[in-house]
Amino acid sequence: MQTDPKQWRVGLIGCGEVGRILAEDLRVQGIAVSAYDLKLDNAATATPLRDHAVQHGVVLRDSSAEVAAGADLIISAVTASQTVSVADACLGSVQPGSFFLDFNSASPGAKQRAAAAIDAAGGRYVEGAVMTSIPPHRIRVPLLLGGVHANALCQPLNTLGFAAKVASETLGVASATKMCRSVMIKGLEAMVIESFTTARHYGVEDAVVASLYETFPGIDWEKQAAYFFQRVIEHGRRRSEEVREVAETVCDAGLTPWSASGTAERQAWVADLADRGVFGHKGSPEFARSADWRLEADRMLAQVNRKE
Repeated sequence: MQTDPKQWRVGLIGCGEVGRILAEDLRVQGIAVSAYDLKLDNAATATPLRDHAVQHGVVLRDSSAEVAAGADLIISAVTASQTVSVADACLGSVQPGSFFLDFNSASPGAKQRAAAAIDAAGGRYVEGAVMTSIPPHRIRVPLLLGGVHANALCQPLNTLGFAAKVASETLGVASATKMCRSVMIKGLEAMVIESFTTARHYGVEDAVVASLYETFPGIDWEKQAAYFFQRVIEHGRRRSEEVREVAETVCDAGLTPWSASGTAERQAWVADLADRGVFGHKGSPEFARSADWRLEADRMLAQVNRKE
């Protein structure tokens, strides 16, 4: 394994929004990147990923195992429900001493199960907890690392342009921090969508927004609501899976996850509408890009009030 991180071969498992951003920012530096995503196995979803790979010089592989076999640093950036299965898929392929950075929004328990698989195969597992939305920050998104190999990976990651710091050598601390934060952040998204859409139905949205400005004057509620609606419409499926992991984290603490469970259901509900084309077709320029949350709220209300 090269001692200079700039000479590392990076393998990305997951070519969604996160994976594509990381690939772009690594390739700009001349880092060799290979990647695999389940969507490559489906002709209907593979074309945009293949086009992106050609544009940025990313080598596509046929499986997670192939990515792991040729990488000094493996980054798993998939949906939360796939966290452990991706680690399992790399068994027998991970090179001894290579790092496995788990970027996924999964519970401490899921991270521990994934770590057991990678470490048993001779790899060095590090949990990563992304602490805010990735697009504005890109590769420099605040990233907490955890596990016994976290200190060894931290400086090399920062050499590659990440903004990483070690949360703890105890596995699960970083992900617990992320999960507890998500109770609030993902919950706020769901509450704003539920509150504002209901207010729109009753014609009291302007009064509700004005009241929120008075109570929380530091928040631009119109702008924040538009952002929340856009992000959940576009990424509600991934978010709902993350919040189910949040609910598991809450359960492991001995609490009933009433808030997290409700948030997961609301996020999934919006994702279902998006899959049905209520907000336009994914991939089109106008999809989830409205600066006015009222338009999206009206689309939701038209669905729930639709006469069968």
